Amino acid sequence: MSTSRKVLACATVMEELLPLLPPDVGYQVLDFGLHVNPANLKRALQDAIDAAAGTADEIILGYGFCSMAVMGLRANGCTLVVPHVDDCISIFLGSRDEYQKQISSEPGTYYLTKGWIEVGDTPFSEYDRLVEKYGEKRADRIIRLSIKHYTRLALINTGHGDMDRYRAYTQRLAERWDLRFEELQGSNTLVRKLLTGPWDDDFIVVPPGEAICYEHFFPTPPLSTSK
Repeated sequence: MSTSRKVLACATVMEELLPLLPPDVGYQVLDFGLHVNPANLKRALQDAIDAAAGTADEIILGYGFCSMAVMGLRANGCTLVVPHVDDCISIFLGSRDEYQKQISSEPGTYYLTKGWIEVGDTPFSEYDRLVEKYGEKRADRIIRLSIKHYTRLALINTGHGDMDRYRAYTQRLAERWDLRFEELQGSNTLVRKLLTGPWDDDFIVVPPGEAICYEHFFPTPPLSTSK
């Protein structure tokens, strides 16, 4: 008997999933703005899971830990699969290890991808709206305050879309807001495995009737038996 699958993801992640999505796998895009309130995101995800479970045996979440928004999500009538990552930056870079390397070497980094640029949900894309509301000087102060801890603006090149345009856009932003531009090579390794398997240690697989818990992401190390 064949197994049906459906992917649930925000628009930013779905931009990277769609070029590799098998034709027999359904998908649903959730509003990126839900990330602002993890409780709202959790409710929206659970509703989407429950609705999809009627037609899909396996539901794939294009989310990571995401400020605990996936904690408690229950696999009602389906199997849930979620990447074992803190957030989607690891997905775009191809692994948690690569993201940790970036955090260690360049902690003050703001990341952009094709998806984030297209969706337009960044401090930089808010500038025109803020100018309309508050005027240019105050809008400038607001943006600079929101990015004061960042020194690098990194474009993750995942190989999809018009990268010349995204590169030029990111370079303009970096120059405008006094950030150092850098382009990082992305990877579709996690994306491919997420969609088609194998679901190894890079993923959390929750069987029907069970729920995602904190220990799935951060297992408690075994107690030492040595004296």
